Amino acid sequence: MSTALIVFAKAPVPGQAKTRLMPALGAEGAARLAEQLLQHTLLQVGDAPVDHLELCVAPDITHPVFEQARQAVGERLQLTQQGDGDLGERMHRALSRALTRHRNVLLIGTDAPALNASLLAAAGAALDTHDAVFVPALDGGYALIGLTRAAPELLLGMTWSTPQVMDHTRERARRHGWRWAELAPVADIDEAADLVHLPPGWL
Repeated sequence: MSTALIVFAKAPVPGQAKTRLMPALGAEGAARLAEQLLQHTLLQVGDAPVDHLELCVAPDITHPVFEQARQAVGERLQLTQQGDGDLGERMHRALSRALTRHRNVLLIGTDAPALNASLLAAAGAALDTHDAVFVPALDGGYALIGLTRAAPELLLGMTWSTPQVMDHTRERARRHGWRWAELAPVADIDEAADLVHLPPGWL
């Protein structure tokens, strides 16, 4: 079955990237960690057995780290822009676009270093028997969403960056008759307390 994998990433600009980590790391340190997380994520997905690999970025594709990423991964990595809107609107647009060409679409961010190739493979396999798949995050959100059809009812009008995101997503999925799978939760690196979940030697 045709599968696409989309990585959502924000340009690692000091003062704009990983701002909740700035009190602990400073603006430059937070941006360096954001770039390290992006590079780590691309290492995990570079050899993923998917038919389409996309790095969907904000605010645009001009930051040199994005072109470096494309060169590191190879021509199979397509660079696209997230565009306007809140997180749900941007995710819905990217997922819907990919679903016009592929049966299964996975979307991840760069904040969860535990999202490795085996987890991505398991998520893709779950879509063979489910409408959606999630990797919940320990903070109450999710680090991966996978779909077999467009899901405005799951993504639009959501209040993001709260501990209730995954719970609210479950409620919406249940209400609309979705069949979904959940894999083991992972840690997002968003705040200073999350730094303990970084791989050894990162800081």
